[in-house]
Amino acid sequence: MTDLSQKIKEITTEKSGVTRLTLTDYRNYPTLRIETDIEPIVITGENGSGKTNILESLSFLTPGRGLRGTKLSDIKRIGTSPFASIQKETEWSIAAEILKNNEHHSIGTALQKNIRETEETLQRFDRRIVKIDNQKITQQAELGKYISAIWVTPQMDRLFLGGPQPRRSFLDRLVYAFDLEHAKRTANFEHLYRQWYQLIKSGHNDHHWLSSLEADMSALGVAIAAARREQIARLNTFITNEPDDIFPDVKLELDGLIEKKLDTEPAIEVEDFYTAHLAQQRQNILYNDSIDGVNRTDFRVYFKKKDLPAELCSTGEQKALLISIILAQTKCQILHQSFAPILLLDEVTTHLDEKKRDALLQKILELNLQAWITSTEPQNFTALNGKARFFKLENNNLFC
Repeated sequence: MTDLSQKIKEITTEKSGVTRLTLTDYRNYPTLRIETDIEPIVITGENGSGKTNILESLSFLTPGRGLRGTKLSDIKRIGTSPFASIQKETEWSIAAEILKNNEHHSIGTALQKNIRETEETLQRFDRRIVKIDNQKITQQAELGKYISAIWVTPQMDRLFLGGPQPRRSFLDRLVYAFDLEHAKRTANFEHLYRQWYQLIKSGHNDHHWLSSLEADMSALGVAIAAARREQIARLNTFITNEPDDIFPDVKLELDGLIEKKLDTEPAIEVEDFYTAHLAQQRQNILYNDSIDGVNRTDFRVYFKKKDLPAELCSTGEQKALLISIILAQTKCQILHQSFAPILLLDEVTTHLDEKKRDALLQKILELNLQAWITSTEPQNFTALNGKARFFKLENNNLFC
């Protein structure tokens, strides 16, 4: 056992994860309660039965918009009234009891409907509220101090194909665990970019206003790029020093204008460059939806042994490469945060051969952490018999 492996084992001896999950009016669930230990949890059921909804609810115990990235209003349950043929929309809530290194905490989050009064009308809007140990918090980033989650979903099977936005979002989620302010910075950058974009498109060429936005965008953008570079370096170093025995070694790269500038220039000079670059591109934004910058960065993955880009690998190889990244991120997080994340694995065994499937399950056991795993095929998890909690989902109810 390596020194890093020994350190990970020592940390995960103290349990971290969810011991009770309660859903109310959440998607297809009028109410649902799950009580379990810190162990692998396998939920099986037919397609459309609501397995992914459970994983999504767990992802809302962490900062962000959940594993689907959905609108808050889309989560609410719509149930049929027994007294009328009308649809009743209800608010949703999630409550959980968690352990963080054997310390108990409670987390609650819910949709809150609000009304904002303007001079002309009343505006209704939805807001997510969060409580930790019954205390309301104003910054979701606080959640990251108590619980962390890493997820794999079927949609990520095509992560290395198509446009860069899903890969960029995936990378930014990896950064969040190491830099709690990264999510806030990316959200603020997107907000400023929309203001800048709309101002130019509307024809209001207020130089002072535009210059102020560009200065703020460049400062945020360079900080975002620097955090991404640091995370890529961290994972590449870990993978090189601790190669996996089953899943392929990967090489990770960033393909972005600002990230590449930081390879050779100090941050303050890159900020000046970015500010000037945005000003020079004002005219081009009239003809393009976006311009080169941190909002166009791509996250590239290579199968190191074959020196082959992930997008040219087979479907099975792409899934194995993704799991390699997830396993490295999990171990890095344990070492960095000193508590284990929970894994949310939705149909994770799809496209894996039997050897890699059983190896993944064994690695979950060896890491001594909590993994929530869904599947339509319970026979794929015989390696976990006697070592995991099994549930079957039918008609919005879980059965052991």
